[in-house]
Amino acid sequence: MRGSIGPAARDDILRQYRYLLIEEDNPDLAQRFLAAVQTTVRKICQRPGIGAPKLIDNARLAGLRSWPVAGFTAVRVYYLIADNGVRVIRILHGKRDINPMLENESEEP
Repeated sequence: MRGSIGPAARDDILRQYRYLLIEEDNPDLAQRFLAAVQTTVRKICQRPGIGAPKLIDNARLAGLRSWPVAGFTAVRVYYLIADNGVRVIRILHGKRDINPMLENESEEP
């Protein structure tokens, strides 16, 4: 199954990468994070039903699922399964207030 990463998810990846690179001053960890995201998205594309359902009121995200980023279990990939593949909506750290972010997500799946 094909996978695509939406603009908000791309911003999430960049935000986490910058945090690890600049705030944590750990370029190796930042690079491992990028590789882990790629590995995780590939795994989700191979087995899209693997993620846990995430129930929210946002009708545009009906069927939303989540799966942890390999090696970064506090960070989860939020995605939808569509006829044409997997659409990654957000990639968020668990310390963030995730539900309001997803409830207000306006990206069309």
